[in-house]
Amino acid sequence: MKQMGRLSVRVYTTQAELPLEGATVAVLQKGEGGRYRLLSLQSTDSSGRITSVDIPAPAAEESIAPGAADGPKCFSVCSVWAEHPGYAMLQVDGVQIFPGVETVQNMELIPLVRGQSSLQQRTVRDIPAQDL
Repeated sequence: MKQMGRLSVRVYTTQAELPLEGATVAVLQKGEGGRYRLLSLQSTDSSGRITSVDIPAPAAEESIAPGAADGPKCFSVCSVWAEHPGYAMLQVDGVQIFPGVETVQNMELIPLVRGQSSLQQRTVRDIPAQDL
């Protein structure tokens, strides 16, 4: 039986973690056939955050055994993309959503050199699955 997990995203810049207002954040999930399904598309507020997104996640009791590579996982996976004019786009794949838990995904956007496009300077990070 499916349950719900929750995803919060915070977008900032520099090591001082200055919030980026007005960044576009897309939360996507790969569906059948490898096509992405859009779960949420929002702009960040003055604190660099979006409204939390509820995402279906499998019930923990559905996983067969901890660390079973071929069995069902006790989490679902989504991707988060963030972009803002003047900053390199960041794509994080493999964000894990657990039932009854709020996952926080921090997104640090790097400033671009004048004249560069955020779509040309995209950073992709992949979070490997946890061996539970």
